[in-house]
Amino acid sequence: MYFINERAIRINTDEAKALTAFKKIVNSFAKYSLNSFQNCYICSYHIFYMETSSTPPSAKPTTTTGNPTANSAEQEKKDGKKRRFIILLLLISLCVNGILLWLYTQERNRANIVIKEKETVIVERESVKADLLQLKADYDDLQTTDQALQVELASRKAQIAQMIIEADKHKNDAYIISKLKKETETLRKIMQGYVHTIDSLGTMNKTLLTENANVRTKFLSEKERSNQLAQDKESLQDVINVASLLKANGIKATGVNLRSGGKKESETKRARKTDKIKVTFTVAENTIAKKGSREVYLRILTPDGKELTRALDDANSFAFNGVKGFFCARQTIKYDNKEMPLALYAENKSGYIPGKYIIEAYCEGAMMGQTTLVLD
Repeated sequence: MYFINERAIRINTDEAKALTAFKKIVNSFAKYSLNSFQNCYICSYHIFYMETSSTPPSAKPTTTTGNPTANSAEQEKKDGKKRRFIILLLLISLCVNGILLWLYTQERNRANIVIKEKETVIVERESVKADLLQLKADYDDLQTTDQALQVELASRKAQIAQMIIEADKHKNDAYIISKLKKETETLRKIMQGYVHTIDSLGTMNKTLLTENANVRTKFLSEKERSNQLAQDKESLQDVINVASLLKANGIKATGVNLRSGGKKESETKRARKTDKIKVTFTVAENTIAKKGSREVYLRILTPDGKELTRALDDANSFAFNGVKGFFCARQTIKYDNKEMPLALYAENKSGYIPGKYIIEAYCEGAMMGQTTLVLD
């Protein structure tokens, strides 16, 4: 008798081949049972026929002696025993074949159940794998800039990839396939939560971007206003700075000839008699300028284009209009916003040459006034 081995079918790697093999086993069992029933019936029929048929013609007739009635009774008794044996044999054969038929029916039903279960597992496996692939694609479509959420999504994607591998590895295991189906449904619900979170973050980001744009617009407006105020302030400061510069009124330059050991001086226009150049002017009144000490510098350009100075070094240099120059005379004054007369003397030990001298007075890097002197 054949018995159904479910384990042999489960471990088959190809579901179609497994189902085909299982059906062949069932069909072989059915064929064997029917053949057994048929063989038993034919065997019983032949025995009955042989026992009840007449004696073959080739046999010699048996000579009977004695009482014919006794011989006839004895013969009937033997025939009755044979008939009972044949009937018993037929009954046993029917019972055996009935049992075989019942077993065949049970095994066939069991085989159909196993086949249906296998087909159901295959369908479920394909359905779960398709759901997993779709779920993986849906997770891949989720995009977010939130780093914590990105880490969670990466973990879920790795979990789905592992589940796809498990589905292929245990494709004939109904328990594993059912478990993967439940996990897929759980991951689908979790993904819906992620979608809601990402949508909420997107809405918040849009709101924040709008607010940020508004704040930025206001900031730029305020910055522009602040820059304008700074420019206005700077312009006003420039005006104040210009207005606060000291001016020299009535600037005048003359050649001076010293006598009596320098105690007396007289004006001269002769270059060879000039010992010093005297420059006089009045520092104008300026209520905007700050009170305090000021340095006043005298710069003279000789007829040959040179700067008149004691020495060409840093000690005799000053800055004006963003450049560096040399002075020939300097004086510290204490300014109190009122007019102040001032006189400076420029001395040149090597003497003066005839020609035109350009004379400039400076304070705080700005020119206070300018004049010229011509020596013959």
